[in-house]
Amino acid sequence: MVTINQDLYSRGGIKVAQPKKSRTNVDIYGKSYTIIGEESTSHIRHVTNLVDEKMREIHDVNQSLDTTKLAVLTAVNTMNDYIKLKEEIEVLQSLLEEKED
Repeated sequence: MVTINQDLYSRGGIKVAQPKKSRTNVDIYGKSYTIIGEESTSHIRHVTNLVDEKMREIHDVNQSLDTTKLAVLTAVNTMNDYIKLKEEIEVLQSLLEEKED
C-alpha cells in the first residue's frame, strides 16, 4: 500500500504528491541497516526479522558459509519460496474460475 504525504512539490508547473517515506533502523544477522521505504515501520521490521531468521536457519546447516554467500543463499531460498507460492495462487485462481463457470 502506498501512502501519500500531504506535502506537494512542483514539477514542470504541476503539483505532484510525494510518497511518504520512513527510515527504519534494523539489525540483520548482526549488522545494522537503515531501510528507507513507504511501508510502515512495523512491516519493515517484520520483513527484516524474517530475513534474519532465514539467514540464521541456513547458517545452522551451513556454518562454513561467509556472510556474502549466506546472503545470496538466503535470497535464492526466499525467491524459490515466493515462486512456489505464486504458482500455488495461480492454480487456486484457476480452480476458482473453473468452479464459477
